[in-house]
Amino acid sequence: MTILITGANRGIGQALAEQWRDAGQTVIATARSAPGMEPLDVTDPASIQALAKRLEGQPISTLVCNAGVSLDKFDELETGYAAEDWAQTFAVNVTGVFLVVQALLANLRASKDAGETPRIAIIASKMGSQQTPAGNRFIYRASKAAAINLGRNLAVSLESDGIAVGIYHPGWIATDMGGESADLTLEDAVPGLRKQIDGLTLSETGCFRDWEGRDCEF
Repeated sequence: MTILITGANRGIGQALAEQWRDAGQTVIATARSAPGMEPLDVTDPASIQALAKRLEGQPISTLVCNAGVSLDKFDELETGYAAEDWAQTFAVNVTGVFLVVQALLANLRASKDAGETPRIAIIASKMGSQQTPAGNRFIYRASKAAAINLGRNLAVSLESDGIAVGIYHPGWIATDMGGESADLTLEDAVPGLRKQIDGLTLSETGCFRDWEGRDCEF
């Protein structure tokens, strides 16, 4: 089984890569710029196509779309939320997810041809749920809402290909993005998150779940 992870140079992506490698899986860890990793800038279509070219013919059983940014954590409604932050956030958290999936479809299909169940895991957040508005972090919340919607629609389109799509809330984890006040550590959440991704089946495609397998509201 070969697993490709975007944004694997730190945080959740790095921890997932380490755990899968420890379990004996082949991991292609990608990052915009990190020693020893496959170069991939999810905001750059040329970078995405270059990766697809390098991996041409390589079956990928699990694609984890983990790369993400949160640029508006401390913004105030009256003065923050710059247009360029909207554009950059959506370029990474939404458009980047779609373009990577699109570019690697042949690799996922090759995995099915090899007898595996190909999976796409989109790391989203309950902050994107329409059922839990909180009146802040407008850019991040909107981007994660779009990522959830994207995952749901990809699940419909790819079901006939035998490709399962899962959308995941990893929990509030103490990482560079999550901050020091988060209520979970990587050690708390990532084993469960990996279990959910490994266990995804076509019958559950389009699911939105947390790291413990609990269904989240859309």
